[in-house]
Amino acid sequence: MPVLSPLRFVLVAVLAALLSGCGYNQIQQKDEAVKAGWSEVLNEYKRRADLVPNLVNTVKGYAQQEKDVLLGVTQARAKVNQINVNADDAASLQQFQAAQGELSSALSRLMVVVENYPNLKSDQAFLGLQTQLEGTENRITVARGRYIRAVQDYNTYIRSFPQNLIAKMFGYAQKPNFTVENERQIQEAPNVDFGAPAAPATQPTPQQPPAPEPAPAG
Repeated sequence: MPVLSPLRFVLVAVLAALLSGCGYNQIQQKDEAVKAGWSEVLNEYKRRADLVPNLVNTVKGYAQQEKDVLLGVTQARAKVNQINVNADDAASLQQFQAAQGELSSALSRLMVVVENYPNLKSDQAFLGLQTQLEGTENRITVARGRYIRAVQDYNTYIRSFPQNLIAKMFGYAQKPNFTVENERQIQEAPNVDFGAPAAPATQPTPQQPPAPEPAPAG
């Protein structure tokens, strides 16, 4: 086993102290926090996607005529599953966010359709799936919030001096983040008419004929 000379030992110790003092360890810790947050986001989105087939099949049992809405949910889920997202690539993250937003909109339209079927709304299997979906949506919101804050913290840290020098030296770059404005636009469900009968046209009120004038006195 090679033995370090006293001079080399001192140089290594000084270098380690400089790296620690310049934030190298903190950069790694914040980078790991971002990775952990991203894993949580993926897990919650996958949980939601896994609920979709059972949800669609349950609704189909009561509302087969709503084929367009059911097909929209199925296609949106398939699109989500086809994306191999790279969270460190801005274009890939944007594509992932858009696909997840489309699935959210499709599920929102499905829930609007459910309102037209009282028997479906009281089905125990559907109620259980609906509860799971609502809980998953809440967990997605929490996971996304944690991830956004972790990325913001990491990006702010590596842009500050002198951590920016260490970050460049070791190849730590800024990370893309979710764009809240674009997501809000994607998740805004469009107004969908599910065949509600149109309101009857207002009929004009027929005019009454004028009353006859009284005959003159003889």
